[in-house]
Amino acid sequence: MPHRAGSLATVANAIAEFGGVIGDVTTVSVGRRESIREITVEVRDKPAAEQLAVTLGGLEGVSIHWFHDRAFIAHDGGKLEMRSTREIKTNQDVRDVYTPGVARVCTAIAEHPQIAPRFTTLGRSVAICTNGTRVLGLGDIGPVASLPVMEGKAIFYSQLVGLSAVPILIDTKDVDEFVETVVRIAPSFGGIHLEDISAPECFEIERRLIEALDKPVMHDDVHGTAVVTLAAAIAACRHVGRRLDEAVVGQIGLGAAGWGIATLIKDAGAERVVGFDPMPAARERAAASGIEASGSLEDVMAVADVVVATSGRPGLIDPSLVRPGQVILALTNPDPEIDPDDALAAGAAFAADGTSVNNVLGYPGIFQGALQAGATGITTEMKRAAAWALAGLTVESELVPEVLDPEVHSCVAQAVRQAAIDAGATGPAV
Repeated sequence: MPHRAGSLATVANAIAEFGGVIGDVTTVSVGRRESIREITVEVRDKPAAEQLAVTLGGLEGVSIHWFHDRAFIAHDGGKLEMRSTREIKTNQDVRDVYTPGVARVCTAIAEHPQIAPRFTTLGRSVAICTNGTRVLGLGDIGPVASLPVMEGKAIFYSQLVGLSAVPILIDTKDVDEFVETVVRIAPSFGGIHLEDISAPECFEIERRLIEALDKPVMHDDVHGTAVVTLAAAIAACRHVGRRLDEAVVGQIGLGAAGWGIATLIKDAGAERVVGFDPMPAARERAAASGIEASGSLEDVMAVADVVVATSGRPGLIDPSLVRPGQVILALTNPDPEIDPDDALAAGAAFAADGTSVNNVLGYPGIFQGALQAGATGITTEMKRAAAWALAGLTVESELVPEVLDPEVHSCVAQAVRQAAIDAGATGPAV
């Protein structure tokens, strides 16, 4: 663009008029007559990006040299690789990590299987298993198309708690085949993380794997989301001076995430949990878990002190349904069931959407704590401990703590580890 006063403002104004949101602005070079800047802009979709490039290129003295989708740049070549934790420099190193030294370790593990987590990757490895039947808001896109999500999950495991997570794509929608496949590959991993599997199959798959395997198994969409939502509900109640165990909680949407949230909040001691879902099967599943199944959204809004919504339906909650003093967590992304500002204007004491309630706050520390304790499963007590740890780390102005703070995940892991030990749900400690 021309290197003169107002040029950057002209470009920024054009982006704003187009509806783009500016992120980073980096100066690449500045000359006497022109400057080159890299500007990151958030737009609706690829056609909008292309049109914005044409619009900016039409400004006087402005030319677009290239434009890229940052998401594709971040995924180029994949996001994971297998690395060794030992550097091989000498022949003695070869003898130590491979033959003949490796034979002594193998023999020891054969005689004492409980030492395997210490002397192999079992103590710090997780399999992220999916068939891609319910990926984010994209639905059934298949296992290969789901791989970028699984790679992203694995990055957080590595960066936040130092666990090695490997995506396992299972190309079947059959419950029996899925369970059999995971059981057969399970000896390679310390824990099994289930992800993006459609309901109700996800419930059956998790139940059967928990029964079959003597190691931590958890469906993150159900339980990881529930842990972080429980923490957010505790923090939200604290904001308004209300106790969760004295509150009626309404859960709108009883799919995988909603069912997990409702059951965990009930187990955490909420006075009542009332749920609504338009699908009869979802209401029946909730009722079988001790959740009061309501016949309508309006009924839930009329009795709930705390409302949690995971319906997947933006704008579902009309502001007229909001009662004064309610706490409302409308968690559907990217557009919530009700805008927090609209909820507050209608009388809610506290309102938030799903931008900060991210299950990345839960699953890394939960699995790390479980593996550290040598846990044979992930119990309700461990999930509650994780939620209370997160709630305890939340400062007054926040709903949840900072997701990229390693200390947050370390505290969650410590709480989960201790809960596992206290409950006696442990094998050999790592």
